[in-house]
Amino acid sequence: MSTLEVREVHEPPELATVGRAYDGNNTGCPTLHGLGAASGRAHADHEHVIITEMIPRTRLLTALVEEYLR
Repeated sequence: MSTLEVREVHEPPELATVGRAYDGNNTGCPTLHGLGAASGRAHADHEHVIITEMIPRTRLLTALVEEYLR
């Protein structure tokens, strides 16, 4: 999947500040966040993964790695 295809399928990345104890806030450099499984109710007893998002997320991550390795 090319970068162009990734942009057509997914929203473009945005800069954001994530609150609380997210480790990415403390790296001192831009940090990618949100490349893991799409889920809901994080850290709760009813936390879950959205199965239908697993393949699109995997394709996005694959495309990002391929682009980086070029």
